[in-house]
Amino acid sequence: MRHTWRWFGPIDKVSVRDAAQAGAQAIVSALHHVPTGTAWTTEDVAKRQSEVRAGGLEWELVESIPISESIKTMSGDWEAHVEAWKESLRVLAGAGIFTVCYNFMPVLDWTRTDLRWETPSGARAMRFDLIDFVAFDIHVLQRPAANADYPPNVIAQAEERYRAMSDEKKDALSRNIGAGLPGSSDGYSIGELREALARYASIDAKTLRANLITFLSEVVPVAEELGMRLCAHGDDPPWPLLGLPRILSTEADYVEVLGAVDSPANGVTFCTGSLGVRADNDLPGMVRRLAPRIHFVHLRNVRREDETTPCSFFEDEHLEGNTDMVAVIAAIVAEENRRRTEGRADHQIFMRPDHGQEILNDLTRGAQPGYPAIGRLKGLAELRGIERTLSHATYGLA
Repeated sequence: MRHTWRWFGPIDKVSVRDAAQAGAQAIVSALHHVPTGTAWTTEDVAKRQSEVRAGGLEWELVESIPISESIKTMSGDWEAHVEAWKESLRVLAGAGIFTVCYNFMPVLDWTRTDLRWETPSGARAMRFDLIDFVAFDIHVLQRPAANADYPPNVIAQAEERYRAMSDEKKDALSRNIGAGLPGSSDGYSIGELREALARYASIDAKTLRANLITFLSEVVPVAEELGMRLCAHGDDPPWPLLGLPRILSTEADYVEVLGAVDSPANGVTFCTGSLGVRADNDLPGMVRRLAPRIHFVHLRNVRREDETTPCSFFEDEHLEGNTDMVAVIAAIVAEENRRRTEGRADHQIFMRPDHGQEILNDLTRGAQPGYPAIGRLKGLAELRGIERTLSHATYGLA
């Protein structure tokens, strides 16, 4: 695998040099300051490349070019935004960057109720507490149809939880759930979130999936011409939120979208954390079956509180949690070897140690939630050790 590290630009409190010292071979980044729906420029891309090179690495993969709500809803200036997205691809290809990760989650990106939950060891991790989330949905956001989305016992627990919440806790919960894309300054107030949700009142999963396929039908041919790979990140968490549809939560979801626009340029960002939250997702099997279209892998682990969907969960250590990380990496290594045998130029799959617990001096550094220095260093070292062992062992993978 090609070991990469996500970097949020000069504002990131974890530097490119830190990433290099942690063992990263390349950087994953984006132009977070460019407004969504606006084309990236050659000058901005070159500037980010020079910033990365100053730390001793290269910017090799984009995560992500944001997709506007206008595109997701096929409303307003969506066609102009698609053209801007295509232009950004051309600019990136001209700069020698050929892989782009994106997501198609409506309104909210990854959603957590706590960005720095304290584990029993004293480490801090991101957490999704279902009862806190339902308390927010019903009592803070006061979404009209919220009660219909949850069973009576969960509604009762959420009401009790809400009554015990301080104003400070309610405010923190609203900020955490309404946070924007990682690395961006975007976010939603309660009023803004209600307005954003209203745009999806008539959009169900079937319509949203059709909109994604329409978008891909426009941008994938451009990616093909440029020799690029696009890879869709799954829903996080992988179930409907706040009445919003989710369309990349299971293997069947991916198979439908990949089949609708059947091209190597239309691929997968396989996130073991996002997909691993669902107990019914067989991650090693999914890697094996989706393997030819996997262009990027996020390796992280989660610990589910129970086996229901939805459920509470937290970001566990990379080799703990509910995902069999050894089996997942074995499937990735097998796919890389298959590609080498076929002579594929893209035989090496990009990976990054996704998220990570804050440990040691991460606890005082104040980095982007989920992206600490030492927590990710630890994760990368562990994952790399598994990969190296499997690559040299006699498991029929060599």
